[in-house]
Amino acid sequence: MQRTRLACEERGAGKPVLLVHGFPFHRGQWSAIVPALARHARVILPDLRGFGGSAFGPGSDEVVQSMDTHADELAELLDSLRVTEPVTLVGFSMGGYVSFSFFRRHRARVGALALCNTRAIADTPEGAAGRAALAARALVDGPAPVIEGMLPRLLAPETLASRPDVVASVRELMEVAPPTGIAASLRGMAARRDSTTLLPHIDVPTLVVVGEHDAISPPAEMRGIATAIPRAHLVELTRCGHMSTHEAPQDLASALESFVRAL
Repeated sequence: MQRTRLACEERGAGKPVLLVHGFPFHRGQWSAIVPALARHARVILPDLRGFGGSAFGPGSDEVVQSMDTHADELAELLDSLRVTEPVTLVGFSMGGYVSFSFFRRHRARVGALALCNTRAIADTPEGAAGRAALAARALVDGPAPVIEGMLPRLLAPETLASRPDVVASVRELMEVAPPTGIAASLRGMAARRDSTTLLPHIDVPTLVVVGEHDAISPPAEMRGIATAIPRAHLVELTRCGHMSTHEAPQDLASALESFVRAL
């Protein structure tokens, strides 16, 4: 199966900031965040393999897209864009898993790190089995089973009850996810390494962002990540669940902008 360069777009100029979207989204997840960052930096927005403009071609039903493969493809993208200086790597949820892998495999290319609504621990055997079952369902039924299972957990109760515009925008992002990309990354996430032992060795400025009501990356767990990373700063977003890019876009943009400007 032939793969081409990842689809991406760029905004702004200056120090490179690489934004890595979550599952099962695409680079459009960052649309409300980019304007603030692009005032100060060269913002690079890829679609991870399997999503958006980087969708797989035919014959991809059995692909496993590991976090290491995602990371290596991002490094290849930086090469193709002639980015030679270290980047500020910003990973949301699955993008955080990819960021941990990128740090392990391409340490010299990371100047700073922002971990948004993510986890360092690996899947339990039960969690991995659930991802495998969901991958099989997605290949048959498309993104609907993923939306049904994830949407109630992605958003804070207040968002679900009183912010229909936010609910609709998150649903729209998920509805266009290709089944093959969903399945490939589900399998990859199920097999990802535990990153808790990596945390004390992350020796770059790090921002850790969590939502007050995040049910997927619990605040207590993310506080532990921030405590374990020597140069980490924690930001907790109030009235926000997992989807900080949509539930608290101005606060997230402000936190990232301040972080990037201080580097």
